[in-house]
Amino acid sequence: MANVLIIDDDPDVRQVLASAVESAGHDALSAGTLESARDAAGSFSFEAVFLDLSLPDGHGLDALNEFQELSSLPEVIIITGKGDPAGAELALNKGAFDFLEKPASITEVTLTLVRALEYREARLRRTREGFIKRSGIVGSSTALARCLQDLGQAAITGNSLLIFGETGTGKELFARTVHDNSPRSSGEFVVLDCSALSRGVLESTLFGHVRGAFTGANENFSGLVALSNKGTLFLDEIGELDLDMQKKFLRVLEEKKFRPVGSSREVYSDFRLVCATNRDLEAMVQKGDFRQDLLYRIRMHKCTLPPLRERKQDIPELCTHFLEETAGQLKAPPKEMYPEVLEIFSAYDWPGNVRELKHALEQAVAAASGEPILHRKHLPLHLRVSLLKNSLAGHNAGTQVLSSAFSPLGKEGVPEWKAFRAQVLEAAEERYFYDLYAHTGGKVKEMARLANLTQSRVYDLIKKYRQK
Repeated sequence: MANVLIIDDDPDVRQVLASAVESAGHDALSAGTLESARDAAGSFSFEAVFLDLSLPDGHGLDALNEFQELSSLPEVIIITGKGDPAGAELALNKGAFDFLEKPASITEVTLTLVRALEYREARLRRTREGFIKRSGIVGSSTALARCLQDLGQAAITGNSLLIFGETGTGKELFARTVHDNSPRSSGEFVVLDCSALSRGVLESTLFGHVRGAFTGANENFSGLVALSNKGTLFLDEIGELDLDMQKKFLRVLEEKKFRPVGSSREVYSDFRLVCATNRDLEAMVQKGDFRQDLLYRIRMHKCTLPPLRERKQDIPELCTHFLEETAGQLKAPPKEMYPEVLEIFSAYDWPGNVRELKHALEQAVAAASGEPILHRKHLPLHLRVSLLKNSLAGHNAGTQVLSSAFSPLGKEGVPEWKAFRAQVLEAAEERYFYDLYAHTGGKVKEMARLANLTQSRVYDLIKKYRQK
């Protein structure tokens, strides 16, 4: 028997879903707002969540990751009204199990729930059994765990895989993980960045050439597709291929045969294709810049890598990993970090993702030179400036709320006392914290002494307000 949370502002929809859940032998708890759903999630453990996209106090899509990352790791089923296919698609891309369109029948609801619970159990079992070798991937966040599960499922097949992710998320590392967990792991893992070569060089690099095929072809070259036989070919930035190369490569995918440049003989290669991109290939198809038939062939499996801002729980582990890696390269003991330095790393949004984090740590280690501990002065200037701007913005916002507490009422009239009181107290606490932090220079022990708080409580306050 499972506990199921139903989040929808329509009482009739909640009743239908609850009846279906209970008829299937499970317990249902309903909530009409995100706030009440969060309260329920703080008191109960849920194995599945039905989440409406349109709610009085927010959009369900914005809260999707929050419910996915509950300690019970529930599967989230999206409830969508007619005319919102885009919202449903975004939800699926962010890891939702499935979606139901209103009005949904009891049979449809029950079947979707059964499948979600079965999938969740299998997913957790694979996690417990250590299903996938990580091949250097670091982190334990829910977002990363779900991604690894997707990769594990794709690895056991021979089908093509498309990895989508922002720049710096580690697409090549994840592609290698697929290879290392596949039946082809004993074969070669061959990498090609499609954006790094001109069209002529790209064709020769992929398919090879014979001696004398063009100026500079002084000897035969078999090409990367041939080298990938019985292994994996990873094409990074697949969206950079021009239409002519897309057509040629589609034929290679379909027939596993190709002709080296300048040769009249076809060569066979049994390779598995993994592609990666940070571009919207579907939008490119609509514009005529990418072949739809090729997209279908390379997207038999798809995995979307979470950006670092969506897996900030992994930042401490990543920092430790990269500091140890850098120390090994320098043949020196790994440096440590003051708590406030780690808070800066956790507060920053990392538009360059894991790659930017790694480079920032390398710069900090170089700046620290012989010092054993990194402090904020060692960090790249843009990180410190970003933190300063965010801190000042948060402090000014808190001051504005306090100032408005005694100002004349606006058009909205008198606010509800409970909500107004909570807002003012929150602003006062925030302002007190920033003043305390500035007064002590961020020394946790001194902050705890002056505020008569435990150091653990001070760390909680740092985490709370430095991430605003």
